[in-house]
Amino acid sequence: MEVKAKAKFIKMSPAKIRLVANLIKKMPVEKALNQLQFINKLASGPVAVLIKSAMANAEHNFELAKDNLFIKELRVDEGPTLKRSMPRAHGRATPIRKRTSHINLILGEIKPSGAVKAKKQVIAAPIKLEAQPKKEPAVKLKESVKAETAEPKDDAAKEKGKVIVDPRMEGRGGHAKIEGGKGFTTKIFRRKSG
Repeated sequence: MEVKAKAKFIKMSPAKIRLVANLIKKMPVEKALNQLQFINKLASGPVAVLIKSAMANAEHNFELAKDNLFIKELRVDEGPTLKRSMPRAHGRATPIRKRTSHINLILGEIKPSGAVKAKKQVIAAPIKLEAQPKKEPAVKLKESVKAETAEPKDDAAKEKGKVIVDPRMEGRGGHAKIEGGKGFTTKIFRRKSG
């Protein structure tokens, strides 16, 4: 069973958050939270909050035990960038890019348990659709047409239906293949199809 949680528009660059996220991938949840307490990075705060949120989702919605979860996937994507400018010398302005991030977290179970699926609201359909009758094919072949498509029995009839293929027309795009193999002549007379 997978439990998902998202944190969007975090005002921190994705590169800084990925430094923290790569340390705790594939870890059990409790161990990851302990690890985040002692990482000296500001990005550890939003990641820890997101993990706690996902644990609460697992416990409330799916009735899973907290100690039976691990971080299956932790992906940090780039969000919209706020563009600002800063005044500099000689009346110039230099751009400042304030980056944002989206974090997607998926928790998985270490040992599969008999957990209840997510709570769903029961909505009764007003009208049940009945099975529609099968439609017959629009075109039916007659027996006389089937007999004509069958193979002819004698050799003369077989010879009539054969198509003769010119062996010289084996090049690309139906152009004649130049004999002589590799060399100067093939480069000069090469035709491009299309």
